[in-house]
Amino acid sequence: MTYQRPSLLVCCAPVLPLALGLLIYFGGIQNSSFLFINQITQNVPDRIWAGLTFLGNGWGTFALAFPLLLLAPRLLSAGIFAGLLGGLAIAILKPLVNLPRPASVLASGDFHQIGEALLYNSMPSGHTLTAFAVTSGLYFACEIDKRKPLLCLFALASLVGLSRSAVGAHWLSDEFVAAAIGLWCGILGSFLASLIPDSQLFLSKWWPRFIALCGLLTIYPLLTQTMDSELNHSLQYACALLIAITLALFVQAQRTQSSR
Repeated sequence: MTYQRPSLLVCCAPVLPLALGLLIYFGGIQNSSFLFINQITQNVPDRIWAGLTFLGNGWGTFALAFPLLLLAPRLLSAGIFAGLLGGLAIAILKPLVNLPRPASVLASGDFHQIGEALLYNSMPSGHTLTAFAVTSGLYFACEIDKRKPLLCLFALASLVGLSRSAVGAHWLSDEFVAAAIGLWCGILGSFLASLIPDSQLFLSKWWPRFIALCGLLTIYPLLTQTMDSELNHSLQYACALLIAITLALFVQAQRTQSSR
């Protein structure tokens, strides 16, 4: 596949959410914007917001994208690279910026919380960054004439970001900044995926098999840990099942190829 480089305008587009995030932070509307979002989102059941947050959890994102191992391994590779770059950005920026979360600044009775109260390392939002990184990685790794259906994933990533204020974990500025960084990670991740030769994406090659092994290892934390909220247990089990089904089909495809 020939890599289709994003235009300069597209590469600069994440500056907009970055600027919005900084405007909220430095403009003195950090608390008010968070409380507004947190209040209006209470009209939606907690389970939905907890589930949307789970979509930005690295385990959940990987599990949901895992079937692409069979359908579009290059797209999955782009998502993986983007997610890894996003994780690196999170590991560096969170302790570097070291901003307090809403639960450190506001009284617990002033806003609605779902799940464990988090206090430190607010900016950027890791869940939001992961969601936008993987989404943009998938989008830019896809051929231009096939990208349109993937635009809905950006709306979903935006809801993941919104959910972080809904559950009381992040300021709105955290989410805008994370979205910008995530978009850049996705663009770079799609480029890295383009460097993989087509011949190395066959299911019998080491890279798809390595991804399959990672999927197998992912099942354990999905079944044994509480991710973001106890409300997500059913989603975790469903994701574990999705990985297991994909792995079964992966093994079957291996056997089919070896018998030819």
